[in-house]
Amino acid sequence: MSDPAAASAVPPPPTRALSARLFDYLLWGGIVVVLVIGFAPTEMYRFTRLFTNSENMRTYGADFVRPDWSNWAVYAKAMWLTIEMALWGTVIAVVFAIPAGLLASRNIAPPWIVQPVRWVLNAMRAAPDLVIGVFFTVAVGLSPFAGVMAIAINTGGVLGKLFSEAVEAVEPGPIEGVRATGATRLHEVIWGVVPQVAPLWTSYGLYRFESNARSATILGLIGAGGIGQLLFENLQAFAYREVAMISVVIVVAVTVIDTLSQLMRKRLT
Repeated sequence: MSDPAAASAVPPPPTRALSARLFDYLLWGGIVVVLVIGFAPTEMYRFTRLFTNSENMRTYGADFVRPDWSNWAVYAKAMWLTIEMALWGTVIAVVFAIPAGLLASRNIAPPWIVQPVRWVLNAMRAAPDLVIGVFFTVAVGLSPFAGVMAIAINTGGVLGKLFSEAVEAVEPGPIEGVRATGATRLHEVIWGVVPQVAPLWTSYGLYRFESNARSATILGLIGAGGIGQLLFENLQAFAYREVAMISVVIVVAVTVIDTLSQLMRKRLT
């Protein structure tokens, strides 16, 4: 006969090894130390000026609540060009990232291929969009094409990394089933890997398109065209009512893109 006291006893909470807890302490303690060290260099003490200089902020933002609607069609056309830049850049990046992601996957390619490809992807992600955009601007002149290539290179590095991680997480069963039929290595990838990762790859691509539609506006700083160029021109001219109208156009466009992207991702699940 079982002991009621023993049956009702609450098991002790699980304990973690000292080495695991020590790593957590070092990790989070290191983050706190970096934050403390960075307080002065980042001038976080200026936070109080958000309240002491609030009158200046109200004066600056007064025109933003009164956007100038007279040129909305011009801004909408420029926003459409920005979306086209983002779309072309994303498509080029996806075309590059598919083979790069496969070659960067440890369960697909040998180590002597995986590591160099990962170095290339790291370099593509690390290079700032503006630096890449200036490089292509020097080559082709002030043109939206420079913005497209800047988006494509940075996004290609990001998607290549994400695609490789998705490939490394696939179930081995379908691959082994294709291999059992005597298929080649290429057929294993096409029929065993790609069907598993295609929905996730598509979702990643849509997320990056959303992000690129927003970040493409900054490329106007280097003359890459689109609404970003109009934004910086009006900022430099202190035409804040026009800046407010451009901001409205950007917000509306990005909201529509986000909504359509969400609908497309739902169809994938």
